[in-house]
Amino acid sequence: MTTGSSEAVIPKESAEVGSSWVWLLILFTVASLVDAAFYGQVGAFTPLHLGKLGLSPEEVTRYTGLLAAMTWAVGIPFLPFWGALADRYSRQPIIVRSFAAFLVAGVLMLIARDIWLFGLGRALMSLALGNSGLMMTTLAERVPKHRLGLAFAIMNSAAPIGYFAGPLGGGPIVDRWGLSGLLLINMALIVLVILGLSFGYRDTYHGKATGSIWKMAGDSIVLIARSSQLRTLFAALFTLLLGWQAALTYIPLAVTNIYHGSDPGTAVGIVVGVGGLAVMVVGPVVGALADRYGRWRMLFIGALVAAALLPLPMFARSVPALAASWGAANAMLSSIFALSFTVISEATTGEMRARVMSFAYLPAYLSNMTGAAIGSFIAGYSVWWIFPIGALLTMIGVGVLWWASRLIRPKLVTT
Repeated sequence: MTTGSSEAVIPKESAEVGSSWVWLLILFTVASLVDAAFYGQVGAFTPLHLGKLGLSPEEVTRYTGLLAAMTWAVGIPFLPFWGALADRYSRQPIIVRSFAAFLVAGVLMLIARDIWLFGLGRALMSLALGNSGLMMTTLAERVPKHRLGLAFAIMNSAAPIGYFAGPLGGGPIVDRWGLSGLLLINMALIVLVILGLSFGYRDTYHGKATGSIWKMAGDSIVLIARSSQLRTLFAALFTLLLGWQAALTYIPLAVTNIYHGSDPGTAVGIVVGVGGLAVMVVGPVVGALADRYGRWRMLFIGALVAAALLPLPMFARSVPALAASWGAANAMLSSIFALSFTVISEATTGEMRARVMSFAYLPAYLSNMTGAAIGSFIAGYSVWWIFPIGALLTMIGVGVLWWASRLIRPKLVTT
């Protein structure tokens, strides 16, 4: 998944600057696009596939959330180690590792004939976390300084595009050949990415860090844990994102509750895709307003607007209505999620910023895991109750965020 667990520090100019950086940018951008599309497709179409594994409708509802929660629970503990291993040895093998994990996970899901093997494959996907920081660091060593902003913007645009384009394009494939057919296509793409990342460029970085890998990984965690301001901010963002993640996990089942035609995959892809397209429109607007009126202020306003929009999908009784209502809520929630990274960055100064930012996705990972588990419990009563309860969780998050802002905003975290 395109989230970094290694320090994306922009290094000084080196002999590698200008060395095939355009090709490297293309390679990393394509890899990030395949990564995001794969995640998006598995999340969107797993509920449609679980019935083929012999699960009853009630079990499908329960396992949709449990599988999503288990995925994050398996992957999160490994996050500090990927950065430590890259610093100790080399970055390229750790980047390739993420796509090798995808390949193994995809093969297991493809051959699975029961929920246990499929669940194992789904869980192993999380061993792919932590590659974007390494790719950005490698890019920063090759890209001329005056092109670095453009390069980062291009590469990081791949994730949001992949998350909505993957389900949108994969829906018709699932309707015709099932999730197995879509997985075969993904496996072929991932093999090509592995070959490209393995042989498409030469990584001249060799790790110089010494000492225990366990200690290196632990030091990164201690860095966050010892700061009361960062602990408070991470807790606030985790709470703020809970309702969104609970609802996001169950959008496919909401679609199949109101769509009874012969192309459920296409219907799911449209609703998820519209939600992604809306982010591309609303996100820049929210970002521009935050630059003008203040990031904390827009974070609060955006969260309140999101909490007001999130219950609306509960009243949708057609695919277009669900796509419109969910698209509006998802766009605002995604926008405040993006804005949260700026708030984390502003809460730190000096050399600490790069190390803290390598863990900036941790609140989202934890909310993904916990939100999916909460959603599994709520959906046992009705999938539609996830939306108003998600709004309530968002409002609780606003309260925790307000408390955090009173502690954090008067002072910065320094080294």
